[in-house]
Amino acid sequence: MLVHICCSVDSHYFLRRLKEDFPGERLVGYFYDPNIHPYSEYRLRLLDVRRSCESLGVELVEGPYDVESWMAAVKGLENEPEKGARCAVCFDRRFEMSAKAAKEMGESTFTSTLLTSPKKSIPQLQKSGDKIGEKYGVKFVAVDYRVGGGTQKQQEEAKKAKLYRQDYCGCMFGLTIQRREQQRLAAELFSPVDGRILPGSIEERLALYEERMWLEEAGRDYRIVRQKFLNWRLKFGWVKRKKETLPSYILPYSVMKRRYTNGRVEWEEDGIFYFNREEIRLLPLSRYNAEAGRRYENVKELLFDPPPFETDLKVRESIGLGLYDLSPVIVLDEVPEGKLEILIEAEEYRDVRELLLPL
Repeated sequence: MLVHICCSVDSHYFLRRLKEDFPGERLVGYFYDPNIHPYSEYRLRLLDVRRSCESLGVELVEGPYDVESWMAAVKGLENEPEKGARCAVCFDRRFEMSAKAAKEMGESTFTSTLLTSPKKSIPQLQKSGDKIGEKYGVKFVAVDYRVGGGTQKQQEEAKKAKLYRQDYCGCMFGLTIQRREQQRLAAELFSPVDGRILPGSIEERLALYEERMWLEEAGRDYRIVRQKFLNWRLKFGWVKRKKETLPSYILPYSVMKRRYTNGRVEWEEDGIFYFNREEIRLLPLSRYNAEAGRRYENVKELLFDPPPFETDLKVRESIGLGLYDLSPVIVLDEVPEGKLEILIEAEEYRDVRELLLPL
């Protein structure tokens, strides 16, 4: 039996139950989920699925990450709700590839761990699976492992196995709607062009779970704990002088009451230039280099190859800004005289991150 797998939380309990209910059946996991976005989230879920399948003794095959064709398939359905028309197209596409793979592997049946997801409709899944299965001559097995407290048992097993527990389906459109309803920033969709790992980001979680794998391979014990903290994301920003945009680097936790202001430097002390609006500090690159222990030639170089996030926090602290200070700090090649225009579109928000504690 080929088993389409969407994530480890759904698959771990599902696969164990399949092994019990179909003892003579060879199970082959098939991870095909081009709907998962961004790619770092896809890699993280695949990493955890591999770990789960290995622990259960189930072979795993990875399907193609053909996200462009998936985007084309759901075009026009971006605002559909969960369990709506977009989900139906998504199920059809994933079941199509799964049934085709089952046929090519010589399997006569296929199923999907989507059946055990509490956010999915079993009748909707069965209708799609039956239709696609008939097309390829393979039978869709629609088991219901949610009944009899199955959903609770699934969550208990996921916690016991220390699985990665994502909090959204994977689809960027569903995520956007979910975060809007929660009145939360969809920070999962932020990926800086410089490739830096941001706190609370998917990339940070991916690095954590990769380290977890190394600890397990080395036979070392660990704990994964959750931490509440104040997070920050920069959407965009700029500094202009006489309508000319100056290369500028905005340090983390820079927030303005109004996204736009204009004014001039009021005074300077020890290489820190104090702007007369929004508590803004301007740093020449030379001062930033001194505090960060770097040798950047210009701000453009800093923009595309910044230091670790923590280095910028230390720079803020070194110029007298405390742990709870949200005053904007902007690095320029040189701080010019005269009037400046400044725009910072950023958001600070309460968040939760995971930390890995080797024991």
